[in-house]
Amino acid sequence: MTDHLLLWLHIGFAIFALGPITAATMSTPRFIRAKNVDVLRYLHKTTRIYGFASVGVFLFGALLGREFLGRPYLSVSMTLFIVAAVLLVMVERDQRTAIRVLTNESPDDDAKVQVGRIAALSGVIVLIWMVILVLMVWGSPA
Repeated sequence: MTDHLLLWLHIGFAIFALGPITAATMSTPRFIRAKNVDVLRYLHKTTRIYGFASVGVFLFGALLGREFLGRPYLSVSMTLFIVAAVLLVMVERDQRTAIRVLTNESPDDDAKVQVGRIAALSGVIVLIWMVILVLMVWGSPA
């Protein structure tokens, strides 16, 4: 019974936390290029809120897999999740920097550096989450 609840919480947090983070981070470069600071502030707030919520994915997944923690698929998945979380912190920092740069009065600042880095890091984060998904489906015990 407890494992079923943990599984539902793990999957629920994965869907309802990782989905919005992915949408927010992947669409950020478009709104930096458009210099739409209002939408950027919203995307930054979304990234922060759902970034904190994504800790639930890790927590409930670790609790669910507590008896399999020594298995390679779970160790690799947990390590990759931590790497993705660190990259997400970097994306959040770049979103904050882009907002600061675009609210400057200087016409020379256009946040081009943040556009490329956010796009690249967001893509890597999504790839990491896809690898974790594959590991969870193929590596988990039947």
